[in-house]
Amino acid sequence: MDTGPLQVLTVATAPYPDQRPGTSGLRKRVQVFQTRPHYLHNFIQSVFSSIDLRDRQGSTVVLGGDGRYFNRTAIEVIVQMAAANGVGRVIIGHYGILSTPALSCVIRKYKAIGGIILTASHNPGGPEGYFGMKFNVANGGPAKEAITNKIFQISRTIEEFAICPGLRVDLMTVGKQSFDLENKFKPFKVEIVDSVESYANLLRNIFDFASLKELLFGDNHIKIRVDCMHGVAGPYVKRILCEELGCPANSVINCIPLEDFGGQPPNPTYAADLAEDMRSGQWDFGAAFDGDGDRNMILGKSGFFVSPSDSVAVIADNIFCIPYFQQTGVRGFARSMPTSAALDRVAKATKIELYETPTGWKFFGNLMDAGCLSLCGEESFGTGGDHIREKDGLWAVLAWLSILAARRQSVEDILKDHWLKYGRNYYTRYDYENVDIDTACEMMEDLEMLITDKSFVRQRFAVEDKIFQVEKADNFEYTDPVDSTISRNQGLRIIFSDGSRIIYRLSGTSSEGATVRIYIDSYERHNVFQDTQVMLSPLATIALKISQLHQRTGRTGPSVIT
Repeated sequence: MDTGPLQVLTVATAPYPDQRPGTSGLRKRVQVFQTRPHYLHNFIQSVFSSIDLRDRQGSTVVLGGDGRYFNRTAIEVIVQMAAANGVGRVIIGHYGILSTPALSCVIRKYKAIGGIILTASHNPGGPEGYFGMKFNVANGGPAKEAITNKIFQISRTIEEFAICPGLRVDLMTVGKQSFDLENKFKPFKVEIVDSVESYANLLRNIFDFASLKELLFGDNHIKIRVDCMHGVAGPYVKRILCEELGCPANSVINCIPLEDFGGQPPNPTYAADLAEDMRSGQWDFGAAFDGDGDRNMILGKSGFFVSPSDSVAVIADNIFCIPYFQQTGVRGFARSMPTSAALDRVAKATKIELYETPTGWKFFGNLMDAGCLSLCGEESFGTGGDHIREKDGLWAVLAWLSILAARRQSVEDILKDHWLKYGRNYYTRYDYENVDIDTACEMMEDLEMLITDKSFVRQRFAVEDKIFQVEKADNFEYTDPVDSTISRNQGLRIIFSDGSRIIYRLSGTSSEGATVRIYIDSYERHNVFQDTQVMLSPLATIALKISQLHQRTGRTGPSVIT
């Protein structure tokens, strides 16, 4: 048996034109990675080539994913290419599993130059589903646009990649592995780590676990129901909520990560099992996560739904229920532009700075690194703090449980008290999926021309007994207060004189079509206990009238309403 150094090869390849990383990395159908020669290799080489060789040599990279189909195949290739590209050590979660929040935590703990997350988030898994990759940088957060643009440009001209094809890693055993490579003075190392422990230890230093254990296991404990949707959150929930905080085993469902997530999209919107359980009235608190564990959904007794926009606002208003913020103080709040303005009202009342950013956690991370931001959220079920540089589903659940432990009220009562205190932002999002790309782009271009014309401001729209007057309309542009970088074309906004907003964005453009998203946000100071869709019906009518979406796309209704 040959025990000499492993051979490093340079393999010729040809570029692909469609490897631009989006807000959440590169996502494609599994078949794309399986059938296009070197498709995976090209993108990974482009990532490594985007890092200066002097920074790359001998460095540490973190690697893991949500356990979906093709994860282990990709891990083997990425490790082989990391070794051939001069990386000194790769840290991998046990069995290749790492939630997105945990990967951010591990990058920061081990001072890695970055990490590669293998996930397509809330998209379906399995052989017919999706696979994805995202590069996170040394702060533990998503790469900024300058880096993703560099990766994309390299991918368009790539001619070769480096790989060590004989390198084989054991993902089943926690511990260190060492490999000798030709033309390398030091051995290449792989470290398989407990997927949960570093992240769990971080949470122990943020929350009062004794108080949470009393809430979940004490004499007057509440009953909770958590749906992990067969995603990566399962092992974290079992370890922290069940083993450490005392929740009964039947409190959590769908905890085993599966390559196809049990045949359903790992998206909290589709947590039908949880919704059905909560409607029974048996459980006091419910939560669900997406595939990679960074998104969360919160439910109260009898299925009372907490919108993500309201969730971050309630956490902000009760932030000192969390010991971490008692120690650090609160530096600032932030939300993405399409998220409702509920958080703004808490910021104004508490005199804490509020930042409105484009969609994408990298914008929050920049503010956190500069010491400007402590708590943030996005309307797409994302909430997080400055403990890491990613949104964090389990952190959000523990934040809510900390509020319940301190206030000893139900989820519904806490939220209703919040509305009575601040007023309510009625809010919804309509998703029109798989719209023809050319049609969607033309509609958005025409819509931008319409709303940015000077004559559009001060126009009035009457629906039923309500009149809305346009105060401002634009294509949202963001100047980062930290580094002054400018992000343009972030979404079309129509802002009315009463503070109501209509926002249009394109999301998820691909060969299968685009998703047109319409966000509607309307503030009511006193009339706070009405049905959301009824209250927003006039604005929805105006949104469709202005865009002519139904006529231009042939769609009579949204695919999804959240």
